[in-house]
Amino acid sequence: MGLNKSTITGHLACFGAYCIFGFNIVCCKNISNANVLTPMDLLCLRAVGAALLFWLLSLFMPKEKVPAKDLLQIFVASMLGLFLTQYSFLKAITLATSIDVSIANTCTPVLTMLVAAIFLKEPITGKKIGGVGVSLAGVLLLIFNSVGLGGGASETKPLGIVLTIVNALTFALYLGIFRPLISKYNVVTFMKWMFLFTMLVALPLNIKSLIHIPFGKMESSVAWQVGYVVFFATFVAYFLIPIGQKRLRPTLVSMYNYTQPIIATIISIVIGLDHFTWKKGLAMVLVFTGVWIVNQSRAAVQQNPK
Repeated sequence: MGLNKSTITGHLACFGAYCIFGFNIVCCKNISNANVLTPMDLLCLRAVGAALLFWLLSLFMPKEKVPAKDLLQIFVASMLGLFLTQYSFLKAITLATSIDVSIANTCTPVLTMLVAAIFLKEPITGKKIGGVGVSLAGVLLLIFNSVGLGGGASETKPLGIVLTIVNALTFALYLGIFRPLISKYNVVTFMKWMFLFTMLVALPLNIKSLIHIPFGKMESSVAWQVGYVVFFATFVAYFLIPIGQKRLRPTLVSMYNYTQPIIATIISIVIGLDHFTWKKGLAMVLVFTGVWIVNQSRAAVQQNPK
């Protein structure tokens, strides 16, 4: 199947977003270890920062009217795709080791495939199952042959795994259920409402803690990483994801979740905490081979018939 311009744009958007998320894992672990911000603090900062940026950007974009019934759906989407997804991840990394979080998070594409089959009637083809399996094998090979970046909890608590599964499930539901709604609106229009609703829910729950954040005592390295999380891992990444969602099937979008441990491994190699081996190289090849196989599935062909 040849790739058209729209499909290529979708792949580049997803790849870019999940590369950003890969580095985001490192930053969130470091921020957590600094014991300056709670998971809810960081969630609020992300929501407020991204909401302000998307609403500011919307001033320079064509105006789109969103009816009340769609705003209600966007509210539910924001709770699944932003509030619950982000909080469960930020809390999980304080309760589980990085390896256990990575392993548990590999269920995201499988859950997305099932959700898409239920809500979007996306067929579960042999190629799709095979592609997910090939990428999953690559991710597990990578995880078990990497030193890792440290951080997070020193041991895994059951709640940490539960929250990681919640993170995977809520994002899978977001990808699988709301693709038709996302396709109706400009990315900026959709995301400005998503982050506004998330901010309006998060702030009342955490306003007292936010007021007492000791920003003056925050190390500059931590402050820069918070800035990265707010601007790149929230504003930029969530600008890119809907671009991919409009052009690719949900299962294929979720497959890019497997690039996150690759990015984390590359970072650890660059800064000297890990080293490159042929097993890591094979793992990376398997991950992207799996993505290619899923892209060849019947559902992908139906979505991109040109």
